[in-house]
Amino acid sequence: MRATVQQVADGTYLVHGSNTNWVILEEGDAVTLVDTGYPGDRQRLLDSLAQIGSRPEAVAAVLITHAHNDHLGSAEHLRATYGTPVYMDEAEVPHARREFLHQVGVGTVLANGWRPGVLPWAVHALRVGGTAHVPVAAPEVFPGAGPLDLPGRPVPVHTPGHTLGHTVFHLPDRGAVLSGDALATGHATSRRKGPQMLPDMFHHERAGALASLETIAGLDADLLLPGHGPAHRGSVPTAARRARDLAAGPV
Repeated sequence: MRATVQQVADGTYLVHGSNTNWVILEEGDAVTLVDTGYPGDRQRLLDSLAQIGSRPEAVAAVLITHAHNDHLGSAEHLRATYGTPVYMDEAEVPHARREFLHQVGVGTVLANGWRPGVLPWAVHALRVGGTAHVPVAAPEVFPGAGPLDLPGRPVPVHTPGHTLGHTVFHLPDRGAVLSGDALATGHATSRRKGPQMLPDMFHHERAGALASLETIAGLDADLLLPGHGPAHRGSVPTAARRARDLAAGPV
């Protein structure tokens, strides 16, 4: 299957892989890739670059929101094959090297198997490498504070909770926030539509994930590009507060 590539702003593409998204930021002949999907999404990832007229050699850097397999899947492939640097928050570096793994376990998934959508999601995740061992051998910390000197000029914003080093990326010039798993708009295991937190079983520290919604609410943007679900147009601060309020109510 091909990836679904949606141009959401000038030089900005949200790509829907298999139950997960990544983002391509284009500037001239170079691109920044934010996340890489599951290991099994590799052909979709390469195809998404081709669909916008780019190629793996043109990827100036891979930025990782967090080191779960559905976002990290092909990062090491790009690094090892093309020499592409892979950047992330300092706290996420040992996670990407797989010195530890903060990812929902099989036992927790089975305990939540009664919830709608959980077992089909789990079967799919297994098929596309959700439990594969895909460490990044040489992940790097973001090179400096503020806007990165990369296509899209993304600004990393630390939003811990989903993982210790989870990061969202603010694009002030494009009025967008790339929210990874800190703020979603849908998920195969959720009956909700629109801005929301992922179900609790996916968060390493729920209280931290909830607090990070306040951080996102402080970012000026009107386009939300999540790691899961469709693009959301409208005030990102309002979206973050909606997700916070929903998280306080019944599932």
